[in-house]
Amino acid sequence: MFNIKIFHLIIILFLLIGMFLCNNNGIFARKLYDSSEVNFRMLNAQQVKASHLLVATKEEAEQIKQDIESGKTTFAQAAADHSKCPSGSKGGDLGFFGKGAMVPEFEKAAFTLDAGKVSEPVKTQFGWHLIVVTDKK
Repeated sequence: MFNIKIFHLIIILFLLIGMFLCNNNGIFARKLYDSSEVNFRMLNAQQVKASHLLVATKEEAEQIKQDIESGKTTFAQAAADHSKCPSGSKGGDLGFFGKGAMVPEFEKAAFTLDAGKVSEPVKTQFGWHLIVVTDKK
């Protein structure tokens, strides 16, 4: 993992060099520092790896959840068979994503869900989702 103190020392060094070499009071170096700080925060932000399936109705989502929980099907198979989202062909896998990448209702459910648990149906502008978080970092 990145050592933040070393990272800040490197950026401060860039600031000093920029101030010395540039006749603009280090504006370029300051912009570099600001953008690097934002990028560093994004790298350290919590992320989840999740899969989902998207259907038209709450009832359909509830029935699929029952089938998954009873062992009639797996989440990946249910996503492949029922999801209206293109990710269904990959078992619903969305990969890792951070906060701000998904619509608010979906994000809230994904970031509060325990790994391995299937969510209750989640309503968004796209329809009804079931979500399962497979990893967190």
